[in-house]
Amino acid sequence: MHNFENKTVIVTGGTKGVGFGIAEAFLSAGANVFICGRNAPASLPQGAGKEAIFIAADVRKEEQSQGLIDSAIEATGRLDILINNAGGSPPVAAADAPSKLTEAIIRLNLIAPMIFSQQAYHAMCKTANGGSIINIASVSGVRASPGTAAYGAAKAGLINVSRSFAQEWGIDNVRVNAIIAGLIKTEAAGEHYGGDAGIELIEGSLPMKRMATPADIANACLFLAADSSGYVSGAALEVYGAGEPPSFLKMAEEAYKLGQ
Repeated sequence: MHNFENKTVIVTGGTKGVGFGIAEAFLSAGANVFICGRNAPASLPQGAGKEAIFIAADVRKEEQSQGLIDSAIEATGRLDILINNAGGSPPVAAADAPSKLTEAIIRLNLIAPMIFSQQAYHAMCKTANGGSIINIASVSGVRASPGTAAYGAAKAGLINVSRSFAQEWGIDNVRVNAIIAGLIKTEAAGEHYGGDAGIELIEGSLPMKRMATPADIANACLFLAADSSGYVSGAALEVYGAGEPPSFLKMAEEAYKLGQ
């Protein structure tokens, strides 16, 4: 069990999905948790008798991300952990992607967490123990990302940025790590993976026969943010259940069976 009593945590995109699960995990571990989004959620993450504090903010606007940090410090006197979770992309063919959409995707998935991390760094330097920044990246950043090329490029950049920031900020005891998340089953998974039937087929193809859950990503965040991981910085932790097997292996297996 991790103890984050009296620690202050910000989780971007914490109103739903993976971010909601991360917020619940830190609340259950005793932290004070602030979440943000453009719209207030119907319900707030809860844990250990505590509830997350929602502050409306668009992470693509640096004055609003700074405002979120200022509000957290005003309420608790400190900022210990930042989880850059907000992100995403609609599917779009690379040949047809409008330049404005490409720029918007990169701003949300790369530039926004870069700027938020810079702002958090300056706040964390003011505490004796520094702080921990965790960037939620994706397998799309380490393999081809057809249909979401800009998203994959942004996530690849986020992994590199995490390592670069870690080296620059290590002297101030501000640790920066990334999580390379695989396929995740959230409340919106059906929209992305073809409904229940599509999810069943995909999960059947994975080594562990299931997708990740928000709790899987949250547990990785708890590990990386814990004081006991004080020498873990610049890491890109793969949380994807052994990865996605190459599709040609399945096709070759099926072809072999047909040939028998």
